[in-house]
Amino acid sequence: MRIVYLAQSYPPMVSGAAIFVRDIAEAMAAGGHRVLVIAASDIGKPYITQRGNLKVLRLKSFHNPMRVGQRVLLYPRRAILKALHDFAPDVIHAHEPLISWVGVEYARRMSIPITFTMHMLPWFFSAFLPDVLNLRAMAEAAGWMYVRSMTRKFTSVITTTKITADAVTGMTGVQTKTISCGINTQTFCPPLSSDPGTAARTRLHLPLNVPVILHVGRLDPEKRVDRIVQAAAHAMEQSDAHLLIVGDGREKPALIKLSQSLGIADRVHFPGFISVAEGLPEIYRMASLFVMASEVESQGIVLLEAAASGLPIAAVDATSISETVHHRVNGYLTGPGDIQALGEAIADLLRSPEESRRMGAESRRLAEKFDIQHTRLQHEQFYGKLVEQNSRARKKNKLYARWKRVKSWLGISE
Repeated sequence: MRIVYLAQSYPPMVSGAAIFVRDIAEAMAAGGHRVLVIAASDIGKPYITQRGNLKVLRLKSFHNPMRVGQRVLLYPRRAILKALHDFAPDVIHAHEPLISWVGVEYARRMSIPITFTMHMLPWFFSAFLPDVLNLRAMAEAAGWMYVRSMTRKFTSVITTTKITADAVTGMTGVQTKTISCGINTQTFCPPLSSDPGTAARTRLHLPLNVPVILHVGRLDPEKRVDRIVQAAAHAMEQSDAHLLIVGDGREKPALIKLSQSLGIADRVHFPGFISVAEGLPEIYRMASLFVMASEVESQGIVLLEAAASGLPIAAVDATSISETVHHRVNGYLTGPGDIQALGEAIADLLRSPEESRRMGAESRRLAEKFDIQHTRLQHEQFYGKLVEQNSRARKKNKLYARWKRVKSWLGISE
């Protein structure tokens, strides 16, 4: 098949959607399919890269003031249409709600299927807004109106979790196909018993023999990393643990100040963004537990990475998180906004290394069903089904058109 992925960000730009699009595109290309990714340029200027069956077209982009290190496409309709025309895809898979409209236009014109993955729901966007004058509720209502209009334009809609699927169907009436994001469970895997993580600790200036509380992700307001710092501070009163916060974002200076005000600055580390090539898997492997306070996850790639690395997880029971973190099975779930409960969950995991190891093993077992090759196979089969259904429909329409011409020639009325 010839497959096109439409996205805004794509690595080296970082987001859950960007990482997933890269992983599925590379997996599809390795599986023998011809793949084109159309995304924003990470350097502003357009350019193309090609490796084997995978071609990545980076279009002219502009700085995104809302996110550190992110750039966006405004609406390069002509450039996208030309790229689609030149590539002649069998199927289009969109991952962004603005430029996907260009994909819909092309798909209708050429009578090919187009599917769309819902990575963000309206309540994720409303989390950016101040909760005044009912602004969040109004923004969410407007967002669902847009989603209802948009989802009906696609051949199909994909959601990454059942909870997201139920939300989308409940609010729009559109039935979705649930296919989870995938991760490389060979890259993200538990440590060998003989590996104490010394090299990673040395690079990050971490003591060799202390527990490490790990968070990985964007440091932006909706991720609630301030609550992680506060919760960890509570747990660290009872432990010599250190807190490692990997990632970058607008909240980083405020988080550094918060750790200083709580008196834990010497035990909190902010190394910035670290890629897989720079050693992210090793960081997961040397950590003692993973913590997340975000309430706006459609699935949470970092949760899957942590689980695959054999870590117990302390997280918030919100949106789709409970599909990855099972309470008292591979970690603990706490109520949204309950910093004290999150701190107690972290403390419990630090106090009980045997229980933490048991939960970490459960995390790994759970993560194995999210392997990227399994996800690739599900997408591949789904694309094939869409293409086959589209082919049958086109043949049926051609036969009907011929029959209408025959009836017209014979003078048979409708």
